[in-house]
Amino acid sequence: METVRVNAHAKINLTLDVVGAEGGYHALDSLVATVALRDRIAATRRRDGRVVLHMHGMGSERIPPARNNAVLAAERFVAAFRTAGADISVYKKIPVGGGFGGSSADAAGVLRALAALYGIADMGALKAIADGLGSDTGYLLTGGFARMQGRGDRITPLAGLPELHILAACPRRGVSTPKCFQAFDEQGVSYPPRTERVLAALAAGDTAGAAALFGNDLFAAAAACNGEVAAALDALKSLRPLGAGMTGSGSACYAVFGTAEAADEAARRFRGDFRTIRTRTVLPAQIGEDERR
Repeated sequence: METVRVNAHAKINLTLDVVGAEGGYHALDSLVATVALRDRIAATRRRDGRVVLHMHGMGSERIPPARNNAVLAAERFVAAFRTAGADISVYKKIPVGGGFGGSSADAAGVLRALAALYGIADMGALKAIADGLGSDTGYLLTGGFARMQGRGDRITPLAGLPELHILAACPRRGVSTPKCFQAFDEQGVSYPPRTERVLAALAAGDTAGAAALFGNDLFAAAAACNGEVAAALDALKSLRPLGAGMTGSGSACYAVFGTAEAADEAARRFRGDFRTIRTRTVLPAQIGEDERR
């Protein structure tokens, strides 16, 4: 096998609770899900041990190669497993700076592609590399619904949750994650935890009740960094979804609907100066099936 291609799926945070500090970082408790929105990764063997990255598509010109997590993932993979190098192509569709975890998704996708290319099956070692690259990267190695805690390194996969249909609204400017957390600290506001209540509602089969509780402790901080964030969420809420919120540290917001038809109708009715993305949640098995086609 000389080339491997994989999907690098985006994620959304259905809840995000800031629950304290851990090792100098904010400790989080979040219900996350992978969605159909994705980048595409191709990895081809090199014989000289080098890692060469080629970026294509949306926002790729805004990602400095030297700071790209896809490069770091590949370099750390080669060092850890003493393999040859790779030519890596990333075809981007996940918006940059939206809170969809695009950088982490690309890093996780590179690790999965190289593992397949070089026959590495040690998921523990892969996750250790991923956890050193970003808060969402270890989770995005597998994806699906999960509870993500701590710095994002403690992952509890969740089964049996319903498919959610999503309309996202993306402001033209992103939100810097460090600046968002700085604004959160400066605001000094604490919020009632949502994640446990949402999981309880979902376990009871109450999707509408769970969705009504969706939310993100970083929303006010992100809105302070970028005024378009609040406008995006207000525009989505006007569509009367089951629930709505912001993903990650912004700037993208989303609305959740119970059926594809309801989400499609909401997309037709949406009014606002934002790029919209119509997507849905996907499970690990669906990701694997899509890659085998």
